[in-house]
Amino acid sequence: MNGPRNGWRRLRSSGLGQGGRFGSSLLFRYLLIIVVAMLLLPIVLPATVLIYSMLSNWETNSTPKNPHYPSTTGTESSWHREAIALKGNTPEQISAHLRKIQRDMFPDSQIFWVDATGKTRLELPTQPDIPNQWSAGQAIAFMKQASYEGPFTVVAFIGGGKEDVNQGYMVLKVPRSFFEQQHTDSSIFMYYLFFIVLMLTGFIFVSLLFFVGIRRRLVRLQAAMSQRGEDGLPILVTTERPDEIGKLEEAFNQMVEQLADSRGRERQEEELRKRLVADLSHDIRTPLTVVRSHLYTLETENLSVKGRHSIMLMENKLKDLGSLIDNLLTYNLLSSGKYTLRNEPRDILRLVRECAASWYPVWEKEGFEVDIDLPEHSIVWKVDEQGFRRLLDNLLQNVVRHAASGHYIGIHIQEHHGKSALVIADKGPGMERQSSEKGAGIGLAITELLAREMNLERDIVSSSAGTQIRFLNKT
Repeated sequence: MNGPRNGWRRLRSSGLGQGGRFGSSLLFRYLLIIVVAMLLLPIVLPATVLIYSMLSNWETNSTPKNPHYPSTTGTESSWHREAIALKGNTPEQISAHLRKIQRDMFPDSQIFWVDATGKTRLELPTQPDIPNQWSAGQAIAFMKQASYEGPFTVVAFIGGGKEDVNQGYMVLKVPRSFFEQQHTDSSIFMYYLFFIVLMLTGFIFVSLLFFVGIRRRLVRLQAAMSQRGEDGLPILVTTERPDEIGKLEEAFNQMVEQLADSRGRERQEEELRKRLVADLSHDIRTPLTVVRSHLYTLETENLSVKGRHSIMLMENKLKDLGSLIDNLLTYNLLSSGKYTLRNEPRDILRLVRECAASWYPVWEKEGFEVDIDLPEHSIVWKVDEQGFRRLLDNLLQNVVRHAASGHYIGIHIQEHHGKSALVIADKGPGMERQSSEKGAGIGLAITELLAREMNLERDIVSSSAGTQIRFLNKT
């Protein structure tokens, strides 16, 4: 067991020595998430606006509002090509061709052309603001107005206008609504609202991942505290990061190691105590036997009444000392699990009657009021006969030693939660009161261990009016 514990010490000293740095803390990591979110905002927002504009233009070009007018540049190029194609045509041919292309290529448009003399030769349809005869100023004013307001206007010289402009020029006027994609303020607002919600959702998601990771590590630490290893101690946990939770995990592992060391020292001290008790009990028995033999020799001598009284007192104390040694050995064996009990069905009332009969002369000598009320039928419990007799003897001996002032001993059967319970009662000063005969409490400790080994539940109620000890079979 010490090998893994020492390995954990080496792991802590090598891997977690710098766990207190701010850069390794949970606070730093969460602040980093917030700073990154704030820095991404001025970068992502223009990028999304650019992407939005590109997608909007792509959508406008791919799905034009009017299929005859895909774009302004395309319409302008088509109009110039038609003007070049009319090079050298007569006025009648020009007018006929313009009627044809308005019908086929440029529907819903306004077309007119002006010859080299400035005379308007054709209007499709008739346009009241078009003069019959154009002056230079009117032509310039018309071109200026067409550049800033009104419909989309394209002017092309018939024949191309590169070598000569003697054929005049032709004009195409198309409503601008055929080209423009309508963008409402509500759509822009919804777009920015969607962007804000998206950013907020991303921040919440990253924060959630951060706190889920913290919760997972805390739950794992809690599970490690609840579980027990083969040595009965909490299991060690693996430290993932040198942050606050990592330091907590390190402290937990250190606490488990300290508990393991303390448990080891406790076991060593327990083994030492057991060996000491066993050795002392063996060493005391030899001189005790010698003293008893000499007392027996003295009893045969001609002694005074006072001397015989002293010998009787010494014999009683030697008996008490022998009983104490037996109790020490019994407690030593019970606490180490080496006291073998064979629990078999036994009539406990018969055992109680036999034990009480052996103690009756002592009670009578001490002037006890004996109150034994046991039923005639049998009560069978699975107990070890010698262990149960030992348990009863220890309890009755305690009554004689520590509760003799009450001059009462009661043994009876009591119903408790539908089961029969054995009750031994006295009217002494209670367990809290100091007694001149009070020892280390080994007798009661032995009764507790014996009751546990025989699967009996022991309950003690003590006050200044007396003590009541109840035994109940758990099975």
